[in-house]
Amino acid sequence: MRPSSGLGLQTSNQSALQARINEKKLELESLRQLRDLSAGLAGQMQQLEDKLNTLSNGTEAVAAVMGNWNTVLRAIYMASQKIPKPKEDGEGAKQEEKRELPQTLVRIPIQQAEAVQREQEEKRRAEGGD
Repeated sequence: MRPSSGLGLQTSNQSALQARINEKKLELESLRQLRDLSAGLAGQMQQLEDKLNTLSNGTEAVAAVMGNWNTVLRAIYMASQKIPKPKEDGEGAKQEEKRELPQTLVRIPIQQAEAVQREQEEKRRAEGGD
């Protein structure tokens, strides 16, 4: 009878061992899923960081514009103060016909820009023809 009891003990040990192996396989599968989900979360966090950096840069640009806005308004006000006012002694009709335009705030050298553009086009043509 002893051999049969030894066989039963061995079988119960094997089934316990098999149950433990199955538990560890499930645990391994869960850990793999956790690893994959963690990698996905890390990727999403990286994308979020990139978007927040872009947003931060945009916010800094808006802050710079808003900081300069007071200076721009002051320059416009100063320029508008230099506009000649119409005289009130009967020359109103003549002034309406010949109203002076306000001073330009920004002067853009258009002729110079056009000349530079023509030179660049000529260089491109010369390089393409050689």
